[in-house]
Amino acid sequence: MSTYKADRTRQYIYIALLCAQGVIIGLLERMIPFPFAFAPGAKLGLANLITIISLFTMSIPDSFILMCLRLLLTTLLGGTLSTFLYSGAGAVLSWFGMLLIKQLGEKRVSMIGISAAGGILHNVGQLLVASLIAQSWTVMLYLPVLAFMGILAGVAVGIAANFLFEHIDILRRLRYDRTKRRKKGATHENSSHVA
Repeated sequence: MSTYKADRTRQYIYIALLCAQGVIIGLLERMIPFPFAFAPGAKLGLANLITIISLFTMSIPDSFILMCLRLLLTTLLGGTLSTFLYSGAGAVLSWFGMLLIKQLGEKRVSMIGISAAGGILHNVGQLLVASLIAQSWTVMLYLPVLAFMGILAGVAVGIAANFLFEHIDILRRLRYDRTKRRKKGATHENSSHVA
């Protein structure tokens, strides 16, 4: 029982650390002047790096909690209701999409591919909210421009995530532990079916 509590405490600390990093990255990203005048509203999506790390190193519920906390704290520290709606729709759609694509396996889709899909889906979520607010689907005509920006940003974030997993030992170990536990669970399930 005490081992379980220690594991959960470690997990809560890990969630808090990633959440803090995500909030700081999000706030710093807001300060960066956007260089692409032809695509206002497009962002680099650097905080998506934290979402990718969480998807590969923690359970699905913990990853979802992390995303929600990051969104809430970033809004409270300098956002408005409209930014919460836009960011929330983009983040949730992006998270679900990346989670589904990740289930295809690393042999079919790389971390860079997952990140690029997340970048596109984030923009789709934001445009859907904009369409509902404007009560017009013509806003979706802006999607090709934002999708292109989303792919570029997603690829850059995916490369950064790959780099971190290759060079930071603790991330590599956490990723390995998650994979090992998943395989062990599948083996245990199969053996119980056979029995």
